[in-house]
Amino acid sequence: MQPQHSQGVQRAVVASYGSYEEAQRAVDRLSDKGFPVERVAIVARDLEFVEQVTGRRGFWQALGSGAGSGAVVGVLFGFVFGLLNVIAPLVSAVVVALYGLVFGAVVGGIVGALSHALSGGRRDFSSVGGMRAGSYDVMADAEVAGEARRLLGE
Repeated sequence: MQPQHSQGVQRAVVASYGSYEEAQRAVDRLSDKGFPVERVAIVARDLEFVEQVTGRRGFWQALGSGAGSGAVVGVLFGFVFGLLNVIAPLVSAVVVALYGLVFGAVVGGIVGALSHALSGGRRDFSSVGGMRAGSYDVMADAEVAGEARRLLGE
């Protein structure tokens, strides 16, 4: 089967690779040899979502991460609003940012702890998720695919 490009152009697989980096290097080689790479696409196949568990997430971790997030938001808002002071904007920005840090940390900690408590023990872990592909196909418009295969074979 020849997949279609978004504008109705037929595409053909030129080469398949086990990693995205290898597919990028192939497109780089085509570019270096003067091939019109705007007619090329890298297509990921056999996608799967992988969620790596990084640790337990208890009450104190929820409180701490909520406080940290709230503190960052509080500092940013405080600094911006402090700059709006006409008389001493820089001094005011620093002072209001410090108040924002404290207020944001308190509110963020409460929200984090409350949301953890209300979850009822579901999802008591932290994780990082991402997509992973089984292979990567370098595809080119059908009328130039043969030339791309020839250049990659050199």
